[in-house]
Amino acid sequence: MLRLSSPEGDPAVGGQTLRDHADPLKALASDALRGDPDAQRTLLVALGPSLVRVIRAIVGSNHADVDDVLQETMVAVHEALPSFRGECSTTHFACRIAVHTSMNASRRARHRGRYTPLAPPEELAAQAGDAPSPVEALAAARRREALRQLLDELPPAQSEVLALHIVLGYSVEETAASTGVPVNTVRSRLRAALSALRLRVRTDATRREVMGAGQ
Repeated sequence: MLRLSSPEGDPAVGGQTLRDHADPLKALASDALRGDPDAQRTLLVALGPSLVRVIRAIVGSNHADVDDVLQETMVAVHEALPSFRGECSTTHFACRIAVHTSMNASRRARHRGRYTPLAPPEELAAQAGDAPSPVEALAAARRREALRQLLDELPPAQSEVLALHIVLGYSVEETAASTGVPVNTVRSRLRAALSALRLRVRTDATRREVMGAGQ
């Protein structure tokens, strides 16, 4: 189950901050920052799998615009490289951009009328595939889709930190490093986001059932 837990006291991964972790793409990113076109292309290719995973986690694996969002994200990463100062790993920097473009794409789809209610169980069951436990896979798929819809309803600053922390599993420290804001600001935004989500779940019977509220 996706936990909507409090961010208080959340430790950094392995008890360390992002600054303590080696960045395997650091040298490549440095070459790309210096304007080396081969390095820029190689860097985007290396980041591709991570960006795709983030995009699919935010908009859904079967979203019609996954390829378009990936292209938009790669352009955004390329354009944002000059602002990268190494506060986090290159991958975390790029994944934060992927979260931003993915959530914008999700909101655009909703405003264009392409946003649909929670898919029926039989449709999500088909998406779950040959999981060891079809019932659990279906429940997890429905929770993920419900969470995506809830994220769309939050202010962008709150939905961004919640996506990084809950959907992608970043620690509070990693989220702060990726977004460039203080740890306490991240905690404040997470508390506000979680409070808003809990209210929405409590006041919606379908969401209460899907998210397993009170269980």
